[in-house]
Amino acid sequence: MRRTKTVSVTLALLGATLGLAAVPAEAGTLTATQTTACPTGWGSGTKTDDSATTAPVTNIRAGRHECFDRLVVDIPGGGTVGYRVGYVDRLYQDGSGTPIPVGGGAILEVRVAAPAYDPETGAPTYPARAGQSLPGVDLTGYRTFRDARFAGSFEGDTQVGLGVRARLPFRVTQLADRVIVDVAHNWTGAR
Repeated sequence: MRRTKTVSVTLALLGATLGLAAVPAEAGTLTATQTTACPTGWGSGTKTDDSATTAPVTNIRAGRHECFDRLVVDIPGGGTVGYRVGYVDRLYQDGSGTPIPVGGGAILEVRVAAPAYDPETGAPTYPARAGQSLPGVDLTGYRTFRDARFAGSFEGDTQVGLGVRARLPFRVTQLADRVIVDVAHNWTGAR
């Protein structure tokens, strides 16, 4: 009996050290379950970077992950690209001020400091139309994303409205030639 108690206490201490919670399943046996599996602490406040590029946006794509949904804006040759990403009550197109309806419980405005056209010729480099869904982006089955609308490209900035289920925490990451926006599935970090 004493040996069983020692083993149980040792397993519980080991589980606590590893961030696991020991939960008795039956008398004399233990199972371990993970308490928090996803990153937390991203917050929902506006995130910005003032870098700019003349390299154009060529693609916008989305992906599903276990802990978050992801939007990627590709800017080949852009290097570090600036952005402003934050929640808005309503999405308005730059220049005209035209409201653009975006579905979902909250709207995340994604503004990237890169044009969606060739600055030399004015020819579009990303085949989207203002107010329309992003070409090639199908959000069926996404846990967080509900809608993605192209708002336009004006004076070197490209603007997208991302409809999400609710106002949720998000992060923005810059990699060479792209800006990545991850929106968590929830606030708790639970899968």
